[in-house]
Amino acid sequence: MINELLQNNVLVSAVIAWVIGQFLKFPLEFILNKRWNWGIMFSSGGLPSSHSALVTAVALSIGFQEGFNTSLFALSTALAMIVIYDAAGVRRQAGIHAERINEIMRNFIESGHLPEEDLKEMLGHTPFEVISGVVLGLLVTWFVFGVLVT
Repeated sequence: MINELLQNNVLVSAVIAWVIGQFLKFPLEFILNKRWNWGIMFSSGGLPSSHSALVTAVALSIGFQEGFNTSLFALSTALAMIVIYDAAGVRRQAGIHAERINEIMRNFIESGHLPEEDLKEMLGHTPFEVISGVVLGLLVTWFVFGVLVT
């Protein structure tokens, strides 16, 4: 069963892109914000967007394997576009809302009212984070199909 999974180049590209994306978040968080945060590897948000890397790798892999003129490639591309739009749009806005709500809550807490935990603010991605995830997905897929599959 493991051998069959490892022969699925679409899945291999997707998983590699996602894992690299998640693990890159840790050193990039330190480089950009001068703080060590192990938890960022296991959360949403941050640079690069591993969601964007994963869906880009899936779509491009399907294109390489099944053909770029197939319905399956069109479907995978459409789903990738939805995930990427959601990561940079809806989830990013939810994070901005969480930042503002947390600020309001801190004001209440300082005044002695409503002790609450902060809401998770890093839910989505900036456009740069999404683009870097897309580029990561492209590079991983080109590596898998150009080097590993010959």
